[in-house]
Amino acid sequence: MPNIKSAIKRVTTSQKAQDANISQKNDMRSAIKTAKAAIENNADNKQDLVNTAVKKIDKAAKSNLIHSNKADRLKSQVMRSN
Repeated sequence: MPNIKSAIKRVTTSQKAQDANISQKNDMRSAIKTAKAAIENNADNKQDLVNTAVKKIDKAAKSNLIHSNKADRLKSQVMRSN
């Protein structure tokens, strides 16, 4: 643990940012899984779930949680399953 006041603040700020990033990434992964599962089971709301997954993938790419090429690859996988 740091001794300098600004370094202590930085640790807490970094931890909050890390928690938010992990949460957003987990949200994205869950949306992808539910969209793929809905497509497999031919659910009624599969198009809504695909749109939600694509939206979360774009948001993660915009905030640099994932690389833009990976985002494109994931979107392609989700839409191809459709």
